[in-house]
Amino acid sequence: MPESEPLVRLQCNECSAGVMHLQMITYFTWLGDELITVPNFPAWICDVCGRREYDQKARLWLTALLNPESGKKVSRKQLPPRAQKPHSPRPATD
Repeated sequence: MPESEPLVRLQCNECSAGVMHLQMITYFTWLGDELITVPNFPAWICDVCGRREYDQKARLWLTALLNPESGKKVSRKQLPPRAQKPHSPRPATD
């Protein structure tokens, strides 16, 4: 068995006849009005029906990367200073 093949065989949830294989594909998605292409994106592809299931970790990474808020500084609201408790004098120890 080649080293790139996973040890676990995943059955296809769509056709139940095929086996899912990890392959690197070109992923296409829309960001507003722009078409974004991502080469070498990991996907599990059925060898019978062709169903694609994209790697969840890679999708989360891509979502974070394409997020318009990514890389911006987070503004933190200023909290009012904490009210200090009055210090009670300690009882004298002899």
